[in-house]
Amino acid sequence: MNKMITRMMNIFLVLALINSCAQNKTKSNQNDSHKVEANNSAESELKVHKKVLANGLKVLVVENNRLPIMSYYTFYNIGGRHEGPGTTGATHFLEHMMFKGAKKYGPGQFDSFIEGVGGSTNAYTNFDNTVYYENLPSSHLATVIDMEADRMANLLLEPKAFESERKVVFEERKMRYENSPRGQLFLATMKAIFEGTPYGGSVIGEEADLASLTREQVWDFFKKFYTPDNATIVIVGDVSAHKVFELVEASFGKMSPSTKEVQAYKASKNDKALYEHRGRYNRDIRLHGEAPYPIFSLSFPGKPITEDEAFVMDMLSSILGDGESSYLVQKFVKGKKPILNSVSAFNYTLKYNGIFSISGELLPRVSLGKTKSRLISALKKSCKEAVTPRNLQKTKNQYMIDYFGNFETNAGLAHFLGLREAYFNDYAFYKKEIDIYQNITVEQVKESCEKLFSTNKSIFLSVWKKHPKK
Repeated sequence: MNKMITRMMNIFLVLALINSCAQNKTKSNQNDSHKVEANNSAESELKVHKKVLANGLKVLVVENNRLPIMSYYTFYNIGGRHEGPGTTGATHFLEHMMFKGAKKYGPGQFDSFIEGVGGSTNAYTNFDNTVYYENLPSSHLATVIDMEADRMANLLLEPKAFESERKVVFEERKMRYENSPRGQLFLATMKAIFEGTPYGGSVIGEEADLASLTREQVWDFFKKFYTPDNATIVIVGDVSAHKVFELVEASFGKMSPSTKEVQAYKASKNDKALYEHRGRYNRDIRLHGEAPYPIFSLSFPGKPITEDEAFVMDMLSSILGDGESSYLVQKFVKGKKPILNSVSAFNYTLKYNGIFSISGELLPRVSLGKTKSRLISALKKSCKEAVTPRNLQKTKNQYMIDYFGNFETNAGLAHFLGLREAYFNDYAFYKKEIDIYQNITVEQVKESCEKLFSTNKSIFLSVWKKHPKK
């Protein structure tokens, strides 16, 4: 996925690498190619119909009647940060089990129905959210609403299926981390930068926890977090908002919201103090892995998704390492004496904190130590050399192109709106967002750059097959 204008989109750059996604459940259809009409200007107004049920369930609808298809997204406010010692991986495990049958639509029926009508379905879990989505003909609106309500209220979590899926999750972890040098690097970075916080680990879960995780523990997460007041449904396509609200009310309206005890538990997981950076900085971590040439990350403590400086740091990351014309690529990959095969920068922001990271791969016979020194030196110089009016404007232009690209498909728009509702409690935050980015100045980016790279608060990690095993 392209680097998008928001920190939410930056998250999915990383998700593509390591965060947990359920295996593709069914074959895809043409829904994702269905374009949504939108006025591509900063004053664009998306016609979104919103309703909040008495039990707290949020429903967003955009009517797009050009073709008889739709996208249906459900955002649950539960992710890896809601876990703790002994239960890491529970939310991702639960995501898998949501496809294994409920009371009315038993094992296999969810997938077989979606596939049978030519649709597709999938899901992903990150540290902050779990998201489920379907793309299918809109004539099946009533059925998909009924199926989603069934698995929110009546998930089976059958013991036999639970144990079978445990093996699948272990294989996914092996594929994402143990057998992937880049995944190995990212996991080590998360553990180092977010040491001692709920973000300091793996969404898929630690191996020991996955081995001991019980059905009862996963059931507890389901009962606490899979409630209407903890969910947002977004539907975009050939539907009537009035009809959607009527069907959702009929299927979800009688479900009970969270109890006061559960609400207090959720609130305790939102304590910002839990997520404050407390990592040990100014150190090198070398890991043995199957990378033929050293791959590395130089990471700095970042900012939460909602802080103003996080928007500025988005611009900085793109100026430094987004695309072939970016500062670091030109200096270390395309220059007269290249030392890197690739390099990039990303501002990975989560709900309560973030990471600013430079990553890359060395060319053969290049010193890792010298590369680190040259990189740090270049980053300090970049505040004056790279942050220019021309580069900032170019970055803003690129962001606008990517930004409005989200409006082009049913799925893209549903995901776009759901992310803003999930992170900012306001699907219309995009209007403020555009203004924020457009008004960022060169002085702001330089100040953020100098603040970031003038400290010793960084951790350098590398993975290479020649590093000693520990």
